[in-house]
Amino acid sequence: MNLERTRSFYFITLVSAIFLFSSTLAFSDFGRYACGRGRCRTIANGRASRPLGSAPQWLSTLSSSNLPSSPPQNGITRVIVTGAAGRTGRHVFSLLQENPFFHPVGLVRTERSAKKLLKSTGASLEQIVVEDVTLLAEGEDVSLSALANAEAMVICTSAVPIIVKRSVVKFLILKLLRRKAKAPEFRWKPGQCPEKVDYAGQLAQVNLAKKIGAEQVVLISSMGGTQPDNFLNSIGKKPDGTGHGDILIWKRKAEKYLMDSNLSCTIIHPGGLKNESSGKKQIILDVDDNLMRNKARSISRPDVAKLCVAALSTCRGKKVAFDCVSRDLTEGEKLNNPSEIILKFLEEGKKYDFSK
Repeated sequence: MNLERTRSFYFITLVSAIFLFSSTLAFSDFGRYACGRGRCRTIANGRASRPLGSAPQWLSTLSSSNLPSSPPQNGITRVIVTGAAGRTGRHVFSLLQENPFFHPVGLVRTERSAKKLLKSTGASLEQIVVEDVTLLAEGEDVSLSALANAEAMVICTSAVPIIVKRSVVKFLILKLLRRKAKAPEFRWKPGQCPEKVDYAGQLAQVNLAKKIGAEQVVLISSMGGTQPDNFLNSIGKKPDGTGHGDILIWKRKAEKYLMDSNLSCTIIHPGGLKNESSGKKQIILDVDDNLMRNKARSISRPDVAKLCVAALSTCRGKKVAFDCVSRDLTEGEKLNNPSEIILKFLEEGKKYDFSK
């Protein structure tokens, strides 16, 4: 009886913890930007390109006088950051905001995200655009006034899987009964599967960069693109292999589209993303998933953001792709800055093989 009570106690505790945790869980942070059709908006020149309903007080101050009518001062690069409110995108936006040589404009999915970004970065209203980028893939127009004169774009968007809670409960029950249990399942929110977000959505963003005259795109993707059997490709699929999955495969197709464009581009494939501070580990670059063989295959989000900002300068006018992870410093080792690391990589002449 005591054993059964103990098991019951642990079961209830575990289930409660999992449900609380899974409500905010996103596997490895692929960023976020897709949204339901009923909540999509564009704010530009003080008006919405589709009905907004009752706008919040903080947003009502946005008028045509707030929006830039001319490019930033000479020597300052105007950069669009898509997915600017995501867990990696906000680091990119913040670094650009702190750098006097850049003027960032953040694309976010909701007014709530816009408000958070304004508060956390001290950005002005003219620097935030609320827009559902996925609608571009469906042929809908975007008001471009707030994006005018941008010279570069950093794409930080991606599909975000969510855990299937009932699969967690089943997993815990079987584990408590000491039976064989399958790992918890993940799924995608409606309209936010990899094909729509990581392929069609990213193609639409590349086309947007062309349309507004931007000359450079930096894309945050993911390592593992040379491995069709990578675990990440199974997310969202049913046991029989059907369903919406293959996130790395769709990402790779979008990468090839960008590489084949006439844009200068840098494609960054980070390993597992961690919520850690930057400047504590040495960043390592390579190609073709060679770093997947390393014991340490992760990197902090701020370090990835620093690579993005460094690429805007060091990779301008080039087509570059690399994988990145970080490792602990050895005793007495100097910590190289991201620009130095990229320049060394370029000197080595390594090329990513997109035929794999």
